[in-house]
Amino acid sequence: MLYGTIAALSALLLTAVLTRFVRAFALRTGMVDRPGGRKAHARPTPHLGGVAVAAGTLTVACTGYAPLGPGIATLLGAAGAVALLGLVDDLRPLAAGPRLLVETVAAGVVVYGTDISPAAGVLAVAWIVFITNAFNLLDNSDGAMGTVAVVTALGLALCAAAEGLPGLALLLTVLAASLAGFLTLNWHPARIFLGDCGSLFTGFLLASSAVLVHTGHDALPSAVGLFALTVAATADTLLVLLSRRRAGRPVLLGGTDHIAHRLRRLGFTVPGAAVVLGALALVGALTGVLVHRGAVGPHGGTPLAGAVVVVVWALLKVPVYKRSGATAVVKRPLTASPTLTAGRARTSSALPAGSRAAGRHGWAQAKVPSALNGNPRPTPLQGAAKAAARVAGPRKTRVAMPKLALPGVRRRTQPTSPAQARG
Repeated sequence: MLYGTIAALSALLLTAVLTRFVRAFALRTGMVDRPGGRKAHARPTPHLGGVAVAAGTLTVACTGYAPLGPGIATLLGAAGAVALLGLVDDLRPLAAGPRLLVETVAAGVVVYGTDISPAAGVLAVAWIVFITNAFNLLDNSDGAMGTVAVVTALGLALCAAAEGLPGLALLLTVLAASLAGFLTLNWHPARIFLGDCGSLFTGFLLASSAVLVHTGHDALPSAVGLFALTVAATADTLLVLLSRRRAGRPVLLGGTDHIAHRLRRLGFTVPGAAVVLGALALVGALTGVLVHRGAVGPHGGTPLAGAVVVVVWALLKVPVYKRSGATAVVKRPLTASPTLTAGRARTSSALPAGSRAAGRHGWAQAKVPSALNGNPRPTPLQGAAKAAARVAGPRKTRVAMPKLALPGVRRRTQPTSPAQARG
């Protein structure tokens, strides 16, 4: 217990300090995420926070102060390789093929050391790769990824301790402490993000630990426990895949269509969205621990699965993709419409020469009325006529003044006939 407390505090403080150094370095070198990407932020934000999380976790775990037990070194080596892959992807984006290849090999190395059957091993490798990328997708909003990962790591630590794996439980506790240190700068307003290095490292470590914890258990309780412990990341990935598929968008194209973004559109604040995701992860972690301990049967995950289906179905109805406006601009010649032709004839004489640009080339732009507003909108010709009338102002009338006859002044008269004009 004392070893775990000291290791967790060391990881928290070390990661908090390293995160600040990494942030300063990223700002100086320009390694930042620009506004407008899949992460909702208003200013350029560094994305190398995962370097601090991976360094803090591996440093504390590899010091030898706290014994981790056999098999943990292989897990740390595979997780370190995935973190290096994420760092390369942060510095220079990689294609999906090389990423999946490295993740699959690393997951195979972890699964190879277990006693599960080959068929179950293939499924375990596929599930580790899926969850690794699911946590990578979850790093899209301030505090979302860190909050979910802390709760998941603590839940897995309880399962590992109950399974008689103190080394794995200690490693997961150290990971949770490192993520908590990172959250000091990732909470809203976020000043740094995990990036691919931290999100892939965290997701791989959590997914691999979940497989190790459930090794040797029955298939159905293990499947329910794995789903429950990673329910937040699974639900977010499922929502994104279905949403992009329905909208006809590329699956690998990033965007603001995750759970946190949709909660924002429903009125939640950024911290509120992170708290909701953390609460979902907490419910899943408690369910997973109860199923793993046998306190609840596999049917205990049914309400959670039903809730996920309802939440995903409801959030699919939240509009997140930009659509074309309700009004469209239609070009047509003035002579094609008697109304526009008459309007041009009436207004062209009243407009100054410089204000006839709308009909200069014989074309006018007419806006189609919106479906939401039944009132037709004025055409540009009508608007120009009103503007010209406002500029010209009220028409002045001339008042005839009486002419006064002054003494000694001969008034000239206008000639009334050609003869008078010549005379």
